[in-house]
Amino acid sequence: MSDSTERYLQAARRESTLRRYAQAVEHFEAEWGGVLPASSENIVRYLAAYGAKLSSNTLRTHLAALAQWHQQHGFADPTKASRVRDVLRGIQALHPQPIKQAEVLQLQILEACIKGLAGQLTSDQLAVRLRAARDQTLLLIGFWRALRGDELCRLRVEHIQLREGQELEIFLASSKTDRDYRGRTLVVPALKRLCPVDAYQHWLAVSGIKQGPVFRAIDRWGHLAEGRVNPNSLSRILRLAFLRSGVAGEGYTAHSLRRGFATWASRNQWSSKALMEYVGWRDVQSAARYIEADAPFGDWAR
Repeated sequence: MSDSTERYLQAARRESTLRRYAQAVEHFEAEWGGVLPASSENIVRYLAAYGAKLSSNTLRTHLAALAQWHQQHGFADPTKASRVRDVLRGIQALHPQPIKQAEVLQLQILEACIKGLAGQLTSDQLAVRLRAARDQTLLLIGFWRALRGDELCRLRVEHIQLREGQELEIFLASSKTDRDYRGRTLVVPALKRLCPVDAYQHWLAVSGIKQGPVFRAIDRWGHLAEGRVNPNSLSRILRLAFLRSGVAGEGYTAHSLRRGFATWASRNQWSSKALMEYVGWRDVQSAARYIEADAPFGDWAR
């Protein structure tokens, strides 16, 4: 296979998926001691060994990774055996687990964090000023456009058109639901407060970035990395931003921005259709996982 062919095949696979699948295969081989290619009986014993330790969603991801490994190497897929499906259903029945979701970022908490970061924009230390400007932009674009963490990390300057005082027009080259890599164009409006457009404009001015990744790592001397921020480090960056602002942020992750916007929009009477189109959800069930239900109890509530 030529280098160019392999390059295109790699590009067709999402980086985050490749990373998770590689970790899953390593878990099967190194952690459990499995041997590839595997038989369906080995897969069954592997599931049984971790049925009480790993969530059913994690086990499904591991099965998908093992299925892909066998298909890529020309072997029959052992995960398709009926015993494998039956054992997985049994694990779900005997070890039900609630779906873990990121904590919702409420608007007032976001505002408190942005206020704290604003005080650092005039620091004598270059690194402090840069981090404050970057993190403000991360938080505000991530919240108001309800982007996923990996989507935020993939934003590039050349894909964003800044219309001062009006909006940001963002071309999102790929996303979790865009399997064909067609991309889509998103608009982030300018706002009277907590404005993502102003934050982005300021970040470009202080960082001097003209092209390439919008969000990059910053070392203690204020040097910007050439590459983008790693999606795995994004939640840590956000929690540190809360910490520097004097706001408790231990429970927040990059997904808190997406859930926070969905909850805010729902409480501000956005229709389900408008919210789904804006955020990019394909079905109501996807939306329901992100929105905090508001069930008032009136006079019964304490």
